[in-house]
Amino acid sequence: MTARASCLCAAVGWELDGPFALLSHCHCSRCRKAHGAGFATYVGVPAGRIRLQGGAAVTSFESSAGFWRAFCRHCGTVVPAAPFKGVVFSPVGPFDDEPGPSPGAHIFVDSKAAWVEITDALPRYAAYPPGIDAPVLDAEDPLPRGAALRASCLCGGVAFELATPPLRFYNCHCRRCRKARAAAHASNLFAAADGARFTRGEALLVSYKVAEAERFAQVFCRVCGSPMPRIDPARGSVVIPGGALDDDPGLRPQAHIFVAAKALWWEIRDGLPQYAAYPPE
Repeated sequence: MTARASCLCAAVGWELDGPFALLSHCHCSRCRKAHGAGFATYVGVPAGRIRLQGGAAVTSFESSAGFWRAFCRHCGTVVPAAPFKGVVFSPVGPFDDEPGPSPGAHIFVDSKAAWVEITDALPRYAAYPPGIDAPVLDAEDPLPRGAALRASCLCGGVAFELATPPLRFYNCHCRRCRKARAAAHASNLFAAADGARFTRGEALLVSYKVAEAERFAQVFCRVCGSPMPRIDPARGSVVIPGGALDDDPGLRPQAHIFVAAKALWWEIRDGLPQYAAYPPE
């Protein structure tokens, strides 16, 4: 089978020829930062079975020695990067077609975010699954928790803090969020903008707004592509991508929203409330 995918702004598109392998959820801290999500979901294909269009819009960041992550410089969506040991890994969130096989495992669960709960029965591996010959990087040590809730990008160029507690925490399954985060769903915290501020790197931020949307926008670091908090002074609110967090927010996801647009390959197995679109006021 052939599956198509594209970024949020549609400047970058790609096609992959199956069969697909290594479809798994990665919980490592670097994937969380790069996607701004609780975990990333990737599928691997031999380098000769993927075709990329719009390569001029793609930029890359070397997140570790010899390992590059690519993203659209216009909208920040993670896109396939250079082959790793002859295999190209594609994020599944931006797929326009269903990939076919279901995810087969959770990897790097020793690095899982405290607020992510794994509720399925898939195999779990502390790092790579068996058969993957690649070095395992040391986990990033958490910083001592201060008074403010902190977030930062993968390259460390941008940092943010929130002095007031977050009010809501939703997993959003809408198509735009899946494209923007290049993940199964977005996990966003919402808070009052009072006390929200960037402590460094604000000049590195890029904002992309979906033209036909009333408010939907993605803010990301132009160096590494990591989704970053979006402060909306006019509405007095801030939206914080969960994967960007450096601290445990205390609050846990409260509901799944826009489940009518959920990806078929992702199954909701927890007991949280589910809403077809927005939650009740």
